[in-house]
Amino acid sequence: MSGGALPGQAPGAVPATRTVLSGWGGTAPSAAQVVRVTSAAEVDAVMAAAVASDRRILARGLGRSYGDAALCAGGVILDTTGLDTVLEADLRTGWVRAGSGVSLDTLMKTLLPRGWFVPVSPGTRFVTVGGAVAADVHGKNHHVDGSFCSHLDRLSLATPVGRRDVGPEKDPELFWATAGGMGLTGIIVDATVRLLSVETTQMVVDTERSDDLDDCMARMSARDDEYRYSVAWIDCLARGRHLGRAVITRGDHAGVDDLPVGRRARPLDFDTPRRPPVAVTPPSGLLNPLTVAAFNEAWFRKAPRRRRGHLESIASFFHPLDAVEGWNRLYGRRGFVQYQCVVPTHAGDAVRRIVEHVSDARAASFLAVLKRFGPGDPGPLSFPMAGWTLALDLPVGAARLGPLLDSLDDLVVGAGGRLYLAKDGRMRPETFEAMYPGLAQWRAVRQKVDPDAVIVSDLARRLGVIDAPGRRAPTTGSGGR
Repeated sequence: MSGGALPGQAPGAVPATRTVLSGWGGTAPSAAQVVRVTSAAEVDAVMAAAVASDRRILARGLGRSYGDAALCAGGVILDTTGLDTVLEADLRTGWVRAGSGVSLDTLMKTLLPRGWFVPVSPGTRFVTVGGAVAADVHGKNHHVDGSFCSHLDRLSLATPVGRRDVGPEKDPELFWATAGGMGLTGIIVDATVRLLSVETTQMVVDTERSDDLDDCMARMSARDDEYRYSVAWIDCLARGRHLGRAVITRGDHAGVDDLPVGRRARPLDFDTPRRPPVAVTPPSGLLNPLTVAAFNEAWFRKAPRRRRGHLESIASFFHPLDAVEGWNRLYGRRGFVQYQCVVPTHAGDAVRRIVEHVSDARAASFLAVLKRFGPGDPGPLSFPMAGWTLALDLPVGAARLGPLLDSLDDLVVGAGGRLYLAKDGRMRPETFEAMYPGLAQWRAVRQKVDPDAVIVSDLARRLGVIDAPGRRAPTTGSGGR
């Protein structure tokens, strides 16, 4: 690593350190100058220096995007985790203005003891507010509450042409281009989020097993609207009449009266137990069809055939993997791909065909999650649409993984669906353009705030997201694609 100021910065400016980074999946590393900022003024200074020196720049939070969305080979990575202050809050009406580096974990630990919860939570608490906006994250409640950016009142956005305050009512085009825009419209400085009132930190949970995928989807279609939160774990290695057997989990926030008498005195205590971190990266072949099939069989059998009204903590219900620090290392040194797609409601049969392809290929995905989405928001690059979303974790190095994923892409495009950019690290440009018909609209909005393509990511380069003739060719980073 090497340190120093960026070109165009005055002496004593925010120092930069050359660092090799990767996404959460551990693939496609690249090197950049990393600058950690702790104030809005420092964000503006680094942005101005990047513009003046013709240097590409990108914000990065806690690095939980899986592929290359938070990488900028040869450029400047602006580490926003120092923007970690809760700036304002109204705990009477339920809103908070937080720096973009504040994590959802911090918000929960701060707000839950006061009776407020984030409106949308993905599968990890360890994502920043800025990252949640950039990916327009969704959770188990999308069919009821939509995605994260549907609950924002405003954003402060540092762009190459100056600071912008935007929201659904003020400059809505730029606001919705930023929602799910993968950080490519500006550096998110802070955001104002509307909160959800809760009485306890417990969930009332119903669990049931389904014998196959068709049964699972029928049960979810019939009853999901009765619950705020719903998700199904799918066994992608089961075959024949048990193809896609599942464990369906649904729930809602518990009221004080739902708790045992002995726990009602402290209903808002929030405990987040952590297990020891994964200290040693196991061999890449540890997760194979045999070991994953054994895990899936045990996981399915231990789930109750039907259980109603079980109490579970918020941490356990929403973020079970957060209990194991560094769980991504379990996939070995080659890392893994998370493949997440959505298809419209009327194209639900595509989900079955995807599961059939994965099962036939004996692809070792022990984490396969199915959810229902409600209508998407207006963001041209926002991922959700009304329909079904399936997420698969697949170790890199599996035989014929590339051709398998290409075949799944074809199924998704044919169904009118799309892939989640926050998870992607290998999609082709032509596939991306077919999946996101609002791309031209998004480019036109972005062009107004970044006409010289100062803000760039490895994902944007790979997919051809940004058309920027005349910019200096990108510097190749360590590791490449």
